[in-house]
Amino acid sequence: MYEFVLNDEQLRLREEVRDLVRWVPRQLILDMDQDKVRFPKEFLKEAAGRNLLGCRHPRQRGGRSMDWVSSTMVMEEVGALGYVFACVFGVGADLVCDAIVLHGDDAQKAKYVKPLLAGDLFAAECLTEPRGGSDFFGTSTTAEDKGDHFVLNGQKRFIVGAEGADYFLVYARTNPDPQAKPHHAISCFIVDRGPGVNVAYQYGLMGCRGGGTGRLVFKDVRVPKENLLGKPNGALEVFNTMMIPERLGTAAMTIGAARPALEVAGSYSMKRKAFGQPINRFQGVSFQVAEAAMLLDACRSLVYTTSLSVDRGADPNTVRRLVSETKRFVTESCQKVARNAMQVMGGIGYTNVFPIERIVRDLGLASIWTGTNEVMSMIIAHEWYAEHARTGSVRNVEADAPEALAEGEKIFD
Repeated sequence: MYEFVLNDEQLRLREEVRDLVRWVPRQLILDMDQDKVRFPKEFLKEAAGRNLLGCRHPRQRGGRSMDWVSSTMVMEEVGALGYVFACVFGVGADLVCDAIVLHGDDAQKAKYVKPLLAGDLFAAECLTEPRGGSDFFGTSTTAEDKGDHFVLNGQKRFIVGAEGADYFLVYARTNPDPQAKPHHAISCFIVDRGPGVNVAYQYGLMGCRGGGTGRLVFKDVRVPKENLLGKPNGALEVFNTMMIPERLGTAAMTIGAARPALEVAGSYSMKRKAFGQPINRFQGVSFQVAEAAMLLDACRSLVYTTSLSVDRGADPNTVRRLVSETKRFVTESCQKVARNAMQVMGGIGYTNVFPIERIVRDLGLASIWTGTNEVMSMIIAHEWYAEHARTGSVRNVEADAPEALAEGEKIFD
């Protein structure tokens, strides 16, 4: 699967991840989907024991010092287990640890990163609140400066991994001035699970069950000054860097989660007979499979292109556009892949005799979390127009029309 993009080290890593995928007990997958298991701690411990968590992070912190191409490849392979496995695999090891590695001090990295990558601690990112998630800078969670510590109050919800987390990455307003610019009024904190931190596993989710998704209430939580991540009122800088692992990682794992749907439906179409022949002989079926295969290949191409843009230090605005394009295109395309698979299989695909219905349910989250796809479109439009204004066109193609100079025809007001 795109072996020509990967070097020998990456191919060996891929086989290690596939060994992990094969190791996962079938019953764990079933129990998570029925909420009998609320958080797959044993899965994360196994992944950590194989040194597969956070492979992009420095070796001295417990990672493998690998690149974004490697990281997205890993996320795709883990996603083949099910979308929720990739969610919990990435939230702590990639999102939270990424923030601490990039913005934390040595003490924070030693206390929180290495133990997590070793499977001794688990973490969750707390961004979305009951009032919304896309309006991030409108947070109502507050952290009051008390000199040697902050006092944290507020709520967060839909927090993946909350049930099993030992600590949380929390964004809160620290500038009490109502006239302060929102972008410069929020700070980021590492908050240990302890007194005043209440976690409730209360959501009846349509899909992605068993990933520990919960609601957090912070009531007068004492947060030491040394647990401030980055600068005071400097959460914007943390947030901006987090958007790469959040959205690019989401895209990669969505490919992995959709891939089995095509494989199951494709195999089914080769065996299922109607009108005296396998149904893959009918274009109404085979074209659905062809479209799904095409979309997965296009998705993978975009993920690897965007990964290379990050690895090679492309212009940050270009990276921001590419990451947003990738997140939107891949999530919507993979939802289409899953629906095609169900259509190929017909009524049996709508039952739990096959895993297609679970894949369809799970992938419903893909276009919502880590920034809705409508937000992605806003970012894409903003960055494209800005880039076009800066760079213009290689040639004035507008002038290559026969009546390009006709008077009174080009009216813009």
